[in-house]
Amino acid sequence: MAIPDLSYFNDLIDKIQQLIPRARLLLGSGGFVALVIVLRFIYSRKKSPAYASNLAHIGAGQYFTKFERYQPHPDYPLVDTAVRGSSGPIRIGYFNTVSEASKAFIKACTTVGIPFSPDFNVSSGTLGVSRFFTCYFQVTYIDEKRRRVSSESAYLTQDVLARKNLTVVTNAQVTRVIVKNENGEKRAIGVHVANSDSPTGIRYGVLARKEVIICAGAVQSPHILKLSGIGPAEELKAHGISVVHDLPGVGSNLVDHPVVDLYFKDKHDRSLKYFRPKSTSETFKVLFAFIQYHLLGMGGPLATNVSILLNWISSVRLTQTEQFGESAAFVRSDDPILFPKEQYPETLLDSTSGSGAPDLELFTTPLAYKEHGKIGFDVHTYALHVYLVRPLSTGSVFLRSSNPFDLPIVNPNYLKAPEDAAKLIRGVRLLLKIAQTEPLASHLDHDFRRPDLDHETHLKSDEEMLELVKERVETVYHPACTCRMAPQEMNGVVDSQLRVYGIQGLRVCDASVYPWIVSGHTCGACYAMAEKLADMLKKSIHDE
Repeated sequence: MAIPDLSYFNDLIDKIQQLIPRARLLLGSGGFVALVIVLRFIYSRKKSPAYASNLAHIGAGQYFTKFERYQPHPDYPLVDTAVRGSSGPIRIGYFNTVSEASKAFIKACTTVGIPFSPDFNVSSGTLGVSRFFTCYFQVTYIDEKRRRVSSESAYLTQDVLARKNLTVVTNAQVTRVIVKNENGEKRAIGVHVANSDSPTGIRYGVLARKEVIICAGAVQSPHILKLSGIGPAEELKAHGISVVHDLPGVGSNLVDHPVVDLYFKDKHDRSLKYFRPKSTSETFKVLFAFIQYHLLGMGGPLATNVSILLNWISSVRLTQTEQFGESAAFVRSDDPILFPKEQYPETLLDSTSGSGAPDLELFTTPLAYKEHGKIGFDVHTYALHVYLVRPLSTGSVFLRSSNPFDLPIVNPNYLKAPEDAAKLIRGVRLLLKIAQTEPLASHLDHDFRRPDLDHETHLKSDEEMLELVKERVETVYHPACTCRMAPQEMNGVVDSQLRVYGIQGLRVCDASVYPWIVSGHTCGACYAMAEKLADMLKKSIHDE
């Protein structure tokens, strides 16, 4: 298939209101995403070599092993425990529940030519297929007792919360950073916070003895900087915000992983559809699942790789297309075995971080849903998903107003680069091939040919497939790079020490500072980066 012309589509997609949820939780947006780890060796040095070197050091594994505590599982003896962390606060392992169909997916992938990988998170790279491990990818953040592990539960333990030098404030929103001119230099000295946008609401000032560190994520971190007068001068002036420091890169270069979902009928009616019960029998299934999990400690359906399953039970929509992610594969869109030249003659621009790195991830969920879970199906379903881990398209985060309680405008610009659509189409076709391959094919009812399912999607033309991708593309909730680590002339916002250019005593530490988006899930890299920043801060204090 030739690279599609999306010029007419770009104007349309810019106007579509995309759901980019963020979490107001102590554990951040990790509170609602499927936490999986797959990232140790996938930072790119192509985009800004000098500045990527700092993150590349993280990628070497030192800070990943520092935060993780791998818990071996007898069913997975091929994992090399010598390269896994054993004493960190984040407990990881293979303790989530995986459906039989997702196990069959792994075997079907090997049949079509995707090699099996016992561990994505090693120096040999991420290419291959495996199941989610509970914490990275392949490892999920579910411990040996089948309990969800988060940054809050791992780091904010009771002992830590009891420390005299720590105060945790909830129901508070940062409205701006306080910047003061000192001896001709601009210095961040604290933040203003509030818990209400009411004109009569109380505003609080919190002062810093050393530094202010913003960790609000790739949407809110640039929003806070702009509200503080740090950002593109023209945009700030347009909203009546006094310019403290003109920094054009703030909010630019937004990169997200765009995903496309495929839906199938579960031939054996074993999906988790009953978690939104429609009958007495389904209600009893839910109760039994609670007994399995909470009283008997046996795991069961509630131990799937899910963020907040109760949201779905209570009819609150899911907010992550990989909420129930169970198995996955990382592939290259130019792999001649998977995409032979006679069928895919077009040479696409290589956006990967290296010759052994992927640009597509395939993953499975034990039920299908639309619009981030807002819409379900009336039959038992199974879903396959593909997302682009190295997109070329970039977007922006803009101010909506000067009111800190007005959500920013997020324009991800999905498919702005035509190559992104072409690669997603290849991924969709590969998934459809895997769906028709044994042993997965036996788990899907390919005779169930309802138009809202994808049992006949493999028959579509290239033009029809492009329409499908445009219709279904959405976020997989990995926004990054809006306060990127790069030289200022490359629209950089922070330096290699995560310090904001032009403002003393101010740093940013979250996915917004990535020089380019990682070729996998973003959460593990945030933990590693925070661990490294903690070491840098301790050293700077020690050296004073």
